[in-house]
Amino acid sequence: MKRNVANRVARRKRRVLKRLERARELRFIRGLDSTTVIGANAITYELSERVHAIGHGGIGMMMKLARNTGLVNEIDRRVHLLKVHAPYQESDHVMAHVLNMLCGGTRLEHLELLRNNEALLNAVGADSIPDPTTAGDFCRRFTSDDLDSLTSAIHAARLNVWSQQPEAFFNEAVIDVDGVIVGTTGECKEGMDISFKGIWGYHPLLVSFANTKEVLAIINRSGNVHSAEDAAGHLDKSIDVCTKAGFRRIRMRGDCKFSQTQHLDRWNEQGVKFNFGYENRPNLKALAEDLPQSAWKPLKRSQRTIKTTERAKPVNVKREMIRQRGYLHLELEHEDVAEFEYKPTACHRGYRMIVVRKNISRERGEAVLFDEIRYLFYISNDDKSVTSEQIVFSCNKRCDQENLIAQLKSGVRSLCAPTDNLLSNGAYMLMTSLAWTLKAWSALLLPISPRHRSKHEAERTRLLTMEFRTFLDLMIHVPCQIIRHARKVGYRLLNWTDLTPAFFRLCDSLRI
Repeated sequence: MKRNVANRVARRKRRVLKRLERARELRFIRGLDSTTVIGANAITYELSERVHAIGHGGIGMMMKLARNTGLVNEIDRRVHLLKVHAPYQESDHVMAHVLNMLCGGTRLEHLELLRNNEALLNAVGADSIPDPTTAGDFCRRFTSDDLDSLTSAIHAARLNVWSQQPEAFFNEAVIDVDGVIVGTTGECKEGMDISFKGIWGYHPLLVSFANTKEVLAIINRSGNVHSAEDAAGHLDKSIDVCTKAGFRRIRMRGDCKFSQTQHLDRWNEQGVKFNFGYENRPNLKALAEDLPQSAWKPLKRSQRTIKTTERAKPVNVKREMIRQRGYLHLELEHEDVAEFEYKPTACHRGYRMIVVRKNISRERGEAVLFDEIRYLFYISNDDKSVTSEQIVFSCNKRCDQENLIAQLKSGVRSLCAPTDNLLSNGAYMLMTSLAWTLKAWSALLLPISPRHRSKHEAERTRLLTMEFRTFLDLMIHVPCQIIRHARKVGYRLLNWTDLTPAFFRLCDSLRI
């Protein structure tokens, strides 16, 4: 970051802190019964004639990021949907969807707001952007091959980003897979069906990169398909991407629906590790019950560390109501773990079958009923250097993918079905999920100086794990004055946040 910019940021921070301190002092002097402080000043409204500003100052950086990673060029090189480019290229359509999500849009119709924002058009250097009707028509042009081409273009840019990471980044790649229910109230959407949850809509497959929470693939499917349908093929493609990137180990994780025993031998021969849940079948339960007591050992989970003094626990209101009304209450008493070798029917060799035995107490009102024993199974090809407990904890960490799904649903709003058929909705999901992927890439490309390594690495981790709406508030929805020069557009930030230094460091690395 330039020294003059750093000095301005420091002055802005000092002014804010001084203002907050002065407010506390004045409140103490005036007393608690003084007049309100919010909205007490006189205001007037005027329409600016020459000065243009936008509330999404970070979009220029994100558009530059998409170009510097090669994403824009790869889309134009690999995706061919338009016979005549008048005036938009394929990348313009894709980036319009991304721009809509970054500017807080939640539906196709919100593109119209961007088209009529003169300052925003000046900011992105465009005379116009596609209107909602044109954007919907672009989604409907996609075939299955075109979706594969777009995914390949994203992977090519992803490899460019990964190639700039430190050596430790390539120790292990962790690939998570899961199915997602996307409901819709529409009745005429081609490919929709009723899911196992009784929800009408679609059942897309989500493959993600757990290290950075990037979306590796979103494949839209009919609502009533099995969770693991076509999952093996898309996992193979993700394995190929991680192999090209140079990861020394690759690990896959999924719940019991994705164990896919017919593919385990092939993945094992490729050197790919896997930790999958496994269905609780009668034969497995019998094998677990026949294990000697010496084979079981307690499963000790790490306790949450409390940085400050531990506070007294409040009264558990919910627990008291359950007891008073005589509802059935289940509470985990303790867990044990064991393992045995197991060869699935579709495999030619045996693998480690890890079993967790949960002892659950059953209570109804004041009466304590008999304890219940439940078994959870996990299949893995890890060698004996990896303990049973570590395999269980690795499978449990896959639950973090549920947070990614929640972000794609309610944050980015990419897991929805705004168009009229299966493939077009899949295209919409894939294009809009790029907004989340660009967030991850902005964190990975954030420069780290040796002098401030700990601070800068903490900022990178914060960006990677940040919710999408928080990311928009701190890095994208920054008010900026737009200044048009002869050959470039200037963004003048009008506000300061605690991530403003990181914002400027990223801009400097992108040569903005």
